[in-house]
Amino acid sequence: MSATIDLPGPRRESPADSAPTARVALKATGAARGLLDGAWWPRSRDLLSELPALIDVLDPAWARITRIAVNPQYWPTIPRKIPVHGHVVKAGWFTPELDPHKLLLLSYSVGRWDLLVIPPRADAAAAARLMAAATAGTGPPLTASALIAAEEGLRGTTAAGRSRDADAPEEAWEYEGGAPSLRVGVPARPSRLLVGM
Repeated sequence: MSATIDLPGPRRESPADSAPTARVALKATGAARGLLDGAWWPRSRDLLSELPALIDVLDPAWARITRIAVNPQYWPTIPRKIPVHGHVVKAGWFTPELDPHKLLLLSYSVGRWDLLVIPPRADAAAAARLMAAATAGTGPPLTASALIAAEEGLRGTTAAGRSRDADAPEEAWEYEGGAPSLRVGVPARPSRLLVGM
């Protein structure tokens, strides 16, 4: 026997009461497809509250988003169905197959898009650099995790959050020019920023 839970439909609010818009940047129309189609900077790790604003921006720009997939590493709760304005988006998760810093979006009629998910606690300057890098049409295509790692390198921290000075001497030697390191060319602005920061 299975149980069904009805989620309340999306609440329509007046423009003055509405939640903040999604912070998202997409590649320019006609840009070559790569590993990423843009970047999203959610305000929290709560898909139920964050996804409706993102879908409000993406549905008119791309097509009706019907499914999403995430890696559960950074999402504490992944509901199976997320009510958005006008329809329901089904959510799934994949651990080894999906980059933990990426959101996969699917539309029945059009196809698939991949967005870099910028950590909610990122500062505005880091988020702007990551959005620009994810939407740039130049340079080598990088995975979402590679972009996050490059940004952490700019800030002087490792993926574990330690400063470079606390790392092993060999790692410090690499950062001081002893070995080549990954450099990401970041344009001044994203190709197409859909909503303001």
